[in-house]
Amino acid sequence: MTSTIDHAVTTRQDSGAMTDLTPPDSEVRDRSFGRRRFSAKYKTRILAEYEALDRSERGALLRREGLYSSLIVTWRHQREKGGTTALARAPGRQSADPRDREIARLRKDNDRLARELDKSRRVIEIQGKLSALLDQLASDSATENGEQR
Repeated sequence: MTSTIDHAVTTRQDSGAMTDLTPPDSEVRDRSFGRRRFSAKYKTRILAEYEALDRSERGALLRREGLYSSLIVTWRHQREKGGTTALARAPGRQSADPRDREIARLRKDNDRLARELDKSRRVIEIQGKLSALLDQLASDSATENGEQR
């Protein structure tokens, strides 16, 4: 039993497969020089255009612009949080405030100095007890030997 597929040619054409008639694209694409950066104006325009389209046309917009759907989700969250100012902010972790670093350093120093002070107080307390004990031993041994102080 043999079967023939008569729609194979149209399927190949729809899938973007190259035929012998189509010459290969010899253009060399430019290399990417890092991450792309999008302005707040661009993000707003794309969000408005994306939300105006119906579900079947949204993928075409993303392909045309070279974007991922996760960017749209991120941009929506940014817009909901802070409007255009949040959209304009650079992605990633915000730089640390120098004052915060200074505060952390001072707290660490303060903790270290508090530990040293506590240690010094214990040493002084032990020295006081040792001095009192030696005084008592000296007076006891003096009374045993018949000496008077």
